[in-house]
Amino acid sequence: MNDLNIYCDEYDFSAVGSAFKGEYSSDAPLAAEIVFVSAEEIRGLNAKFRGKDAVTDVLSFPTLDGIRGRLIQKADFPYDIGENGEIFIGSVVICEERAKEQAEEYAHSYRRELNYLVVHGLCHLLGYDHMEKDEEEDMFRRQKEILEIAGIPRE
Repeated sequence: MNDLNIYCDEYDFSAVGSAFKGEYSSDAPLAAEIVFVSAEEIRGLNAKFRGKDAVTDVLSFPTLDGIRGRLIQKADFPYDIGENGEIFIGSVVICEERAKEQAEEYAHSYRRELNYLVVHGLCHLLGYDHMEKDEEEDMFRRQKEILEIAGIPRE
């Protein structure tokens, strides 16, 4: 079963969720939430959880550890099963203000930037990281592929 259901009140990211098929293996659908916050709110979260007193574009809060490359089974995460039977993998928090600024800086659409940040955050929830050069190359390559599958190529 390889469904990744993305819950967001503001936007529909179902194409992104579908593009993650094959990225993981699980015996139940996975679920993640996307939350939008102000610049001040994300700055506070960044300071509290990363020790960086600065506005950032996206933060990820995974609920499951060590899942990359493993079969994700409900039996291993009984406290992370939602009422729909989905395994909750975490939250992605995005600063819309920063996303809009970056869309202008990178000369692409706000839609592209927003989807990029969602994919980036979801990759973190699934165990990707970019602390080391080889990890960064792998993660950024996968982000690009997922965005292309979702129909959101670089403009």
